[in-house]
Amino acid sequence: MDSYLKHYIDGKWVESIGGRRHEVISPSTEEACTEITLGTPADVDAAVKAARRAYESFSQTTREERLALLGRIVEEFKKRAPDLARSMANEMGAPVSFAGTAQVGAGIGGFMGTMSALRDFEFSERLGANLVVYEPIGVVGMITPWNWPLNQIALKVAPALAAGNTMVLKPSEECPGNAAIFAEILDAAGVPAGVFNLVQGDGPGVGAAISAHPGVDMVSFTGSTRAGILVAKAAADTVKRVHQELGGKSPNIVLPGSNLPETLPNTVAGVLVNSGQSCIAPTRILVQKDQIPEATSVIKAIFDGAKVGDPLAEGGHMGPVVNKAQFDKIQGLIQSAIDEGATLETGGTGLPGNVNRGYYIKPTVFSGVTPDMRIAREEIFGPVATVMSYSDLDEAVAIANDTDYGLSAVITGDPAKAAVVAPKLRAGMVAVNSWGPAPGAPFGGYKQSGNGREGGLFGLKDFMEVKAISGIPA
Repeated sequence: MDSYLKHYIDGKWVESIGGRRHEVISPSTEEACTEITLGTPADVDAAVKAARRAYESFSQTTREERLALLGRIVEEFKKRAPDLARSMANEMGAPVSFAGTAQVGAGIGGFMGTMSALRDFEFSERLGANLVVYEPIGVVGMITPWNWPLNQIALKVAPALAAGNTMVLKPSEECPGNAAIFAEILDAAGVPAGVFNLVQGDGPGVGAAISAHPGVDMVSFTGSTRAGILVAKAAADTVKRVHQELGGKSPNIVLPGSNLPETLPNTVAGVLVNSGQSCIAPTRILVQKDQIPEATSVIKAIFDGAKVGDPLAEGGHMGPVVNKAQFDKIQGLIQSAIDEGATLETGGTGLPGNVNRGYYIKPTVFSGVTPDMRIAREEIFGPVATVMSYSDLDEAVAIANDTDYGLSAVITGDPAKAAVVAPKLRAGMVAVNSWGPAPGAPFGGYKQSGNGREGGLFGLKDFMEVKAISGIPA
């Protein structure tokens, strides 16, 4: 069992102040694989005090010093890729081949994108007779999820460091090992004591304490909309900045007349990658009614070709979903679609035939799904696709926008025709003939999908304050 019983505060690994031991259950074996100490508000307070002390000097570092620091982090990051991959395979079920490339690569990419933005960033600009300057915001509290853990840590830590902030990170207690290794990476890279602090814990014990702490100037949260609301409420009394990336229910509008065997594989893949555990997974596949039979056949073949297996084995298979709660939720949504009259094309409830334990989901496709069904409205977070029909593009856009979420959307088909549809979609990101985020582009959503942006220039700006200075010489 991996053991990470200490927090990283003020440049040292320290015992918790009153915390309790917590075991992480492997989703592939259903046995304990990691132990941590769930922290307390006292641990958060110690970390915030360290961050505030460190802010006085770190906020005054130069662009060149920060770029050099970020570069050293990337080099240390690369060295630990195998350790990070094994940890994520054990704790959240991402197969080591995928974890060591996509998951680790996403984290490194977050740092590289921030470095690119920082090199050209204008920390001051003239606006008429005024000078507008960008300054670090202060101490940033960070609460990150388990599904793309390194990506979400990097998209907060990298811009916070680049802007001159200090920080306290609470990773998910479902997948904490990679965050502990990440702290070791930052320590090896020479991040000054107190600039980065790690407090392991759960939402009620540590997340709420970070959100409410008067010494935290900004809280950046990635996770469910339900939890995001709690973070915002906890932060309200201290009027700190609340920066959030929340849930999603992404549509995939397949344009009429598209060559389905050619165009669908790239976009449908987003429902299977990471066992469907992506907030931007385009699970609502909207197809013009005349092409429903062909589209369903193509999608079914893709899902039938997806295999599940041991996350510690190399290969291109999928692993389990993260825990029993997620497994039960997905099973319930699959059953609800059956009960509400959708047509099960492949997959369904229960374990895949090649496993007898673990939280594995059968890759599942439904057709005949209507917008009022639970499976069309609730975030699935598993490898489950729903095929829905539309008559014309106006109806497709209406169905796509008929959701509380607005994180991302996908369009499959002719890019020129997609360019006409994209502005009509109420989503923070629109991908044409792909499903993933574009490197360097702002990542974030509309409506109940959040209120912040991460990545590149926009991510850097979101971790800074803006000051207007008037009455000084040009």
